[in-house]
Amino acid sequence: MNWIAVPLLALLFALFPLTDTDIWWHLACAREWVVTWSPSRAGMVNIHEFFQQVMYAVYCIGGAPLLVVFKAVMWGGVFALFMRGRRIDVFRNPLPVALAAVILFVFRFQFEMRPVLFSLLFLGVYWNALPWLLPRLERRADLKVYAVAFAVLALQWVWCRFQGLYILGPLFAALCVLPVVAERMKRAGRVRAADAAFPTLFVLLLFAMPFLHGDGVSIFLYPFGLLDRLLGISPSAAAFASGIAENRSPFTILLAGENVLASALMVALAVFGAAYAVVKLVRSRENFVVLATLFVTSVMALSAERNFALFLPVFLSVFMPCFGQLPRFKKFCQLSSIVILAFLLGFWGRSVSAYDSWVSYQRVPVSAAAWMKEHPHPGRLFNDDRAGGYLAFVNPADSIYIDGRFILKTAEFFERYMRYSEEPVLFLSDADSLGIDRAVFPLRFYARWESLLEGLRESTKWAVAYVDGNFIVFARK
Repeated sequence: MNWIAVPLLALLFALFPLTDTDIWWHLACAREWVVTWSPSRAGMVNIHEFFQQVMYAVYCIGGAPLLVVFKAVMWGGVFALFMRGRRIDVFRNPLPVALAAVILFVFRFQFEMRPVLFSLLFLGVYWNALPWLLPRLERRADLKVYAVAFAVLALQWVWCRFQGLYILGPLFAALCVLPVVAERMKRAGRVRAADAAFPTLFVLLLFAMPFLHGDGVSIFLYPFGLLDRLLGISPSAAAFASGIAENRSPFTILLAGENVLASALMVALAVFGAAYAVVKLVRSRENFVVLATLFVTSVMALSAERNFALFLPVFLSVFMPCFGQLPRFKKFCQLSSIVILAFLLGFWGRSVSAYDSWVSYQRVPVSAAAWMKEHPHPGRLFNDDRAGGYLAFVNPADSIYIDGRFILKTAEFFERYMRYSEEPVLFLSDADSLGIDRAVFPLRFYARWESLLEGLRESTKWAVAYVDGNFIVFARK
């Protein structure tokens, strides 16, 4: 059971305030029980409905603190599923755990409360269940095999309303079924050839699960639109691929000089993972499913920073056992590993004790939203996209201009929104025509709005109505 050390570290390092700003519009959607989204793009299916309802139930019971504990336990569960069964003797050789601790600590802020957490949890179930299930799935299989198959199909149906990455389930199953079908078709006899159809049919049923929902066609097509927005394949999606920070490649972030240490390590790990998988697959088809999954998640991580969370559990699952043999300097490695673990756990303990709120008020306008709720205004509100979800949740009576649901917006709308940060005159003109009489902006973390803030300060029509250390509110005079 020594492999449980990595999940425990992931659980501990995930105990930090709610920094992902999208959780708030998820909660707002759950409160209204939104099934489809209508603003700007009518009839767009709310594919996160089940995720939102689970999160809202947790929030109603224990607020932000319980959400933080819940997401920490979930992240621990994700790594437990991917690390399960890995042979790691922590007491004889703490070096693998120390290396994993460094990686987990550097990327601890990837462990946010987002729908991808459930996608990883479900994928972890598949990671353990499908290699056992598919070789046994044949026309003469026993009741236990069929029961597990039904449970996986039911899980896939649920996954379809948690996140657009539900497509990873059938794709992983397809990877798992390839060696099974190849082995059975290779053997002589019609019985074996016929049995190969059963696991193939199972994979097809996984792909068909979206159609068992009321919005089946929209759910089935959703991952393709998501991929387009992520990679900027179509001209209309290019603005989203480049303008949304987490959609950028870690290469792009590194070249821009942002978050250099984490970005460099992200690139190094993903490139190494992809190269390792290719070399191993060229030499042998042993562990085909694991290596193919490592390669796919490595490429995904290199294409967008947000995908690194998908890569990390697979990477550690593959490479942790590789450090099982101690280097030549056994005592030194043991001692240094203990020192590294002690330092990281000590730093973690100090950071947790320093948190005075489980809501990251540096990233969402906690105090500014309270002030705006006490001081209503007749016109429309303009806001930074990261603040939109929180404003919608705590003050639903007010309007918001935009939030993290970018898929609801057209490319033209998003491009004009981005132009406001560089062209204050354009914003002032549009504010007049759109009836905007209040605007809220962050003062920290997001430097995008500096030019517009300066333009509003110099404008004779606008004045500062509220300001704190993190956010500023302008109002029309």
